[in-house]
Amino acid sequence: MSKRFMWATLAAMATAVTAATPAFAQRTVTILREIDTDRYDPHKSTSRSGAEVIYMMGDTLVNLDFDMKTLKPGLAKSWSVSPDGLTYTFKLRDDVSFCSGKKLTAKDVVATYERWLDPETKGLVKWRMGDVDKVSAPDDYTVEYKLKKPFSELLYQMTQYFHTIINVEQAKQLGADFGVKGFDGTGPYCFESWTPRDSTVLTKHAGYKWGPPIYPYTEAQVDKVVWKIMPEENTRVTALQTDPSDASQYVPYWALKDLMADKKLSVTKAENYFWTYFIGFKVDHALVSDIRVREALNLAVDQKAITDAVTFGFAEPADTMLEPGVLDYNGKLDKTLYGENVKKAEALLDEAGWKKGPDGFRYKDGKKLAPVLYGISGAFKEIAEAVQGDLRKVGVDLQIQLFDATVAWGKLATQEFDAFGMSFPYVSAGDALNLYFRSANVPTPNRMNWKDKETDDLLDKGMTATDDATRAAAYEAVQKKVHDAFVWIPLFHEPLFIVAGSNLKPIKAHGNYGCGFYKGLGIAFK
Repeated sequence: MSKRFMWATLAAMATAVTAATPAFAQRTVTILREIDTDRYDPHKSTSRSGAEVIYMMGDTLVNLDFDMKTLKPGLAKSWSVSPDGLTYTFKLRDDVSFCSGKKLTAKDVVATYERWLDPETKGLVKWRMGDVDKVSAPDDYTVEYKLKKPFSELLYQMTQYFHTIINVEQAKQLGADFGVKGFDGTGPYCFESWTPRDSTVLTKHAGYKWGPPIYPYTEAQVDKVVWKIMPEENTRVTALQTDPSDASQYVPYWALKDLMADKKLSVTKAENYFWTYFIGFKVDHALVSDIRVREALNLAVDQKAITDAVTFGFAEPADTMLEPGVLDYNGKLDKTLYGENVKKAEALLDEAGWKKGPDGFRYKDGKKLAPVLYGISGAFKEIAEAVQGDLRKVGVDLQIQLFDATVAWGKLATQEFDAFGMSFPYVSAGDALNLYFRSANVPTPNRMNWKDKETDDLLDKGMTATDDATRAAAYEAVQKKVHDAFVWIPLFHEPLFIVAGSNLKPIKAHGNYGCGFYKGLGIAFK
């Protein structure tokens, strides 16, 4: 036997053994998703597609339990807050390392926050840090986080991926390529590669053992996770049905029933998940400035019919702006104000002076009631057209203009439209309200142009509260104010499902920022 033939035979035998050993081949899990992110930088990206990978590659000081209310240890094993709510002291674990092998100390936490605060970073959503005075490291495993004024939700905000602790030395080395060509975090998985619009590959972080105590495991149970972009719904569904090591939360509603019936698969639903679809009004634009018009437009829309048509009944029709299970939700809101009532809608429009013309549409002072709605193309198209059909029943000619995501956010920052379609995640009532209803946030994300001093004062009171009751009362008052003003048409509260292939154990879905896999520590083979 020649050496060449012998080596060829041995290679073939090795291949056969590998193919016959599923346990070896099944160390990789492919997670299917719809779209990619712009980069994996917690200070420069607000996309869910960035967040869901960053959560796996990095850690935050504190974590959020599946109930979306209970705080759990993260990089910090304990913390305390001064009576005046201005100083947070975190005691860090002393056994944490970055994927590069660098040991984590308090200096890395300080450097991370200093980078976010640095104007040169051009960091986003800095309000999620509160009004920072100084972040310092009294010793290697103690962090003092000092505020200029209390921020009642700081710990909840610290569970968000924006607060991920990074190796700033690497970030400085990579410059604009940080989060593109590399990411050094302390998470259960490490950055291997990213091919934009195709896949992101993560490998198990050897030695990781500091996962949050909400999982059955504190370390990753698989060797590799591949986040694969599959824009087409049919392709994702087929892949889930045929590949036993695939998983996804991006499952079309029309396929859920069949996937649930497939005994080879497991389908789990997040117990608590806060992501709401709505249409907002620019309240100072002439066509929708009259509260009677906004109320009428709300009453003309059949949320249940839209929810059934778009989500096949899996979502919950919304009669409030926030999902009832969220922290500091106002359970005393008058829900009878919302929901379809065409007769009352017609009467309100008549009362407001908008009379029907021969063409069936409404006019006032020679102007047609034809508000312009902006939105992002894709999933929102069907929703917008359904709302358009409902409004035409009462004589309102809604004009729909949808844009690709690459340009939509810029268009939504203008004053060119009267209404806009949106969906958004939130961790608490305060999270949502401070984002959307502060006067300072006009023109975006306060696209409603809602400028109200009482609202701002209440938001300040809630944000700077040093006890739960004061915070809740302030945020409940804001909810009532905007609820009664019909600033939005709440459409439905979206559910979150995870489908896992036959080789995988059921994956408990988490609701944080809409990232169902959260830390990825629930992914395991049978």
